[in-house]
Amino acid sequence: MSCYIIAEAGSNHCGNRDVAHRLVDVAADAGADAVKFQLFKAEELYPRSAGASDYLGDPRSIYDIIRDLEMPASWLEPLARHCADRGIDFLVSAFDEQSVDAVDPFVASHKIASYEMTHHPLVRHVAAKGKRVLLSTGTASLDEVGAAVDVVRGAGNDDLVLLQCTASYPTPLDQANVRAVRTLADAFGVPAGLSDHTRDPITAPAAAVALGAVVVEKHVTLDNKLPGPDHAFAVEPAELAAMVRAIRATERVLGDGRKVPLPVERELRAFARRTIMTRRPIRAGEVLDRSNVAVLRCGKRQPGLPPAALPAILGRRAARDLPAETGLTDADIAD
Repeated sequence: MSCYIIAEAGSNHCGNRDVAHRLVDVAADAGADAVKFQLFKAEELYPRSAGASDYLGDPRSIYDIIRDLEMPASWLEPLARHCADRGIDFLVSAFDEQSVDAVDPFVASHKIASYEMTHHPLVRHVAAKGKRVLLSTGTASLDEVGAAVDVVRGAGNDDLVLLQCTASYPTPLDQANVRAVRTLADAFGVPAGLSDHTRDPITAPAAAVALGAVVVEKHVTLDNKLPGPDHAFAVEPAELAAMVRAIRATERVLGDGRKVPLPVERELRAFARRTIMTRRPIRAGEVLDRSNVAVLRCGKRQPGLPPAALPAILGRRAARDLPAETGLTDADIAD
C-alpha cells in the first residue's frame, strides 16, 4: 500500500481564500494524496487572557493571532469542490464539536491535532462519526496515546491511524523520533505514520516510510518567509514535490521484502557466479586436482558444477579429454 501523503495547508492561507485555493493546486501539482486545512474558533481554543506564546516570537496575544487565522466555514464547500476537481482528497482538522459537524459532510477522514488528543469529549465526538480517524500524538506519553485510542475504540470506531509527531516548530532532525512510528504501530496494533515538522523535506518522511509509515503529513506554504506561525517551518511548493518524489522512490527501493533472484540479476547471476572449470587441457584418465581445475566465474562460457562440489571431485579422474576453460560436469568425471 502506498503511503498517503497529506499536504498540511493548515492556516497558511493567511485568511485569504484565493491563497487557500492556490494551496490546493500546489498540493495536487506536487502529487500529494490530500490537502488539509484547519477549522477553529479562537474562543474555543484559548481564553482572551492566555498571553503571548514565547516560541512564536510575536508579542501579540495568542488569542488574537488565532482569531486572525480563523477560516470561515463558508470556505469548506468550494475548497472541497476544488479538491474533487483536482483529484485530491480534502481534509480538515476541526478543533471543536461544532466545527467537526460542519466539516463532516465534506471529508472521508477526520484529523485530530496533537493538543486535542487529551480532549476526550472531542475525540469521542470525532470517532462517533464513523470515519477514519488520523490522530497526531505530539507531546504525548504512550499511556496518553493509549487512553485516546481507548476513547476512539469505545465510540465503536476501529479505523484509526496514529501519527508520530514532535510538537516543536521546526523540529530539529535529532528530535523527530521517527522510530516511534513503529512503536505506535506495535503498541496499539494500528497503522501508523508521521506528522513531520522538521524543515528538511526529505529525511524524516523517507525514514518514516522505510519504517512502515502509511501516512506522512507535512506543512506547506506558498512562501516560508510569509508572516504567521506556520510558514517558517513549512515546505514550499518545489520542496513538497521533492518530498513526494522521495517518498515514492523510497517505496520503490523497499521492494516487497521477498529474498529471491530478481529478473534484473539474471544476466550477472549466470555471468559472474563461480563454477568449476578446467584450468588447462586435461586428458582422459588424468587425476583432477588444483593444478588443472579451478573455481572461476564462467562469463559467457558454459557453466559447470557449483563450487560446493569441488571437494568431492578432487582426486577423481577425467572421463574424457577436456579442453581448457571448460565447465566441468558430472559427465566429465569417471566413476
